[in-house]
Amino acid sequence: MFFRKKSRKKETAQEPVKSLKAMISGEIIPLEDVADPVFSSKALGEGIAIRPDGQVITAPCAGKISMIADTLHAIGITLNNGAELIIHEGLDTVSMNGEGFKVKVKNGEEISQGTPILEFDKALIEEKGFAADCILIVTNSDQFPDLTFTTERSAVQNETEICSF
Repeated sequence: MFFRKKSRKKETAQEPVKSLKAMISGEIIPLEDVADPVFSSKALGEGIAIRPDGQVITAPCAGKISMIADTLHAIGITLNNGAELIIHEGLDTVSMNGEGFKVKVKNGEEISQGTPILEFDKALIEEKGFAADCILIVTNSDQFPDLTFTTERSAVQNETEICSF
């Protein structure tokens, strides 16, 4: 008799991401009210903004870091449901050329919800005359017809659900 050795590969398939938690605590701002037409026109996709109370942004869900801006002010995350996020700290902060930003992750890194991904100096951003609004965009939002964002007015980091798919 011949016996085949059973494969002991562990199933690692995760449930598709169904919601996003607040990446920072603060006042929630509808995207159309953000003082930057690139975001408020939704040219980059649907999203939400938070006027931050803190200075550390955490991952809104599990995913893979897909992009880190050279100027360190924006991070891309690809989710297992196919969604592609950009988390952008501040308005016009690209001109700061990385000053006041510290990325806590590496490109290609698998992250969990709540993982610290970016630290920023809110006082420096505001001192330079920029708004410190933290913006989350689903860049391929057209592929998610059931995508909804919260209408709550305040967010608690890692607790408040800000988006569902």
